[in-house]
Amino acid sequence: MSQFHSFFQKVESPSGEDKQEDSTVKTASAVSQRIFHHELTPQQKKIAGPAVHYGFGASIATLYGAAVEVLPLLRIGWGMPFGVAVWLGAHVITVPALGLSEPVIRSTPRREAFEFGAHLVYGAVVEGVRRLLRNTA
Repeated sequence: MSQFHSFFQKVESPSGEDKQEDSTVKTASAVSQRIFHHELTPQQKKIAGPAVHYGFGASIATLYGAAVEVLPLLRIGWGMPFGVAVWLGAHVITVPALGLSEPVIRSTPRREAFEFGAHLVYGAVVEGVRRLLRNTA
């Protein structure tokens, strides 16, 4: 999913110029300020943003893996319904509601189609890794 994001950002903004900080960087900055009373430097933001993104993704994937053990029906669609749920719950609802990003209605259809697709890939990869680890098909 991160590779999809990197590619998309290069296509959308070849100069590498971002108009605003990513929601994961905003989250990392807020945690650093509120808990540690420390303003992140630009270099720290480059590390903290992906750490938040991967930490959230791994945490949600772990919950998915546990839920599938209890409700095997959840693995229908090779994890893509899970990806849709993460897209809807996090990207569309929670992150904008917390003021960490603009609402999706202020985004372009192309960007949102990309986000949706990236989350489908995320769900399929999570299910693929789960199956690999469980050695089931």
